[in-house]
Amino acid sequence: MSSTSRKSLLYLVFAASLQADSLNARLAKLAARVIETNGARVDLATMSEFDAPSFDADVERNKGLPAGAQRFRSRLVEANAVVIVSPEYNSSVPGVLKNAIDWVSRYSPQPFNELQGLLMSASPSMIGGNRGLWALRVPLEHLGARIYPDMFSLAQAHLELQDDGIANEQLRQRFETNISNFMDLVEAATNYPCIKTEWVEYLGQLPDPSIDRVE
Repeated sequence: MSSTSRKSLLYLVFAASLQADSLNARLAKLAARVIETNGARVDLATMSEFDAPSFDADVERNKGLPAGAQRFRSRLVEANAVVIVSPEYNSSVPGVLKNAIDWVSRYSPQPFNELQGLLMSASPSMIGGNRGLWALRVPLEHLGARIYPDMFSLAQAHLELQDDGIANEQLRQRFETNISNFMDLVEAATNYPCIKTEWVEYLGQLPDPSIDRVE
C-alpha cells in the first residue's frame, strides 16, 4: 500500500490498564512506533483518559455521559482505526474497559459501528492474555466493529519486552507483520469502502421503542 495515502490515516492506540507503565502500556507504545514507522499517524492514549464511574442509566438520564466517555467517543470518531492492547483479568475483559465501552455505546450514532480494530495483549503468563481478547471481541463485534482476525498475544511479556522492542526475533517479526497487514486492511477499507449497512441491536425481535437501537 502507498505510504503517501497512509499519512492521512489516524490510529487510536491505547492500553486497557490504569497502570501507567504496565506491560500492556509498553506494548501499546511499541505498536504506536510500528504504525508511525509504516507511515500513519497515531493518537496514543491512556486508559485513565477514558475512565468513568460505573455505568448507571439513572446517571445517564439525569446528568448525561461522563467526561471520560465523552473523550473516548470523540477520539474514536476522529480515528480511522483503533488498536486496543488489553490485559486479561480472570480470563476476561478488564472492568474499566468494558465500562468505557458500555458508556460510549449509548451515543447515537455509536462510534464502534464499522470501525476497524486490532486487539493485542501482553502477560507474564504463557497464555499471553489471549482469553481476554476473545472475550473482548464479543461486545465490540456486537456493536459493529470490524475486528481484525489475527490478534497478537505476547506471553512472558516481562521477559520479552525491552526498550527497543520484543526480544525474540520471530515474535518481533510477527508483531510488526500483524500491524502492517492490519494497516493494509484499514487503508483499503478507508479508501475503497463497501456499502455500509445500518446497525441494529436485538435483531430478530419484534419492534419495541423501549429496546430498539437502530442506526
